[in-house]
Amino acid sequence: MKFRTYLEQITGVGIFPLISLLIFFVFFTALVWWVVKANKKHIENMSHLPLGENE
Repeated sequence: MKFRTYLEQITGVGIFPLISLLIFFVFFTALVWWVVKANKKHIENMSHLPLGENE
């Protein structure tokens, strides 16, 4: 038996791709929103953190 036949026997299996797409879209929309709204000074400070001298 092929894997596809197992999936066809599951009731409501068609909703899982939709849920996955929704989670993907919400996550990356929130990520883009955070990047746009983030404090630029904080991002600048964090970008130099690994290269900064010991204080």
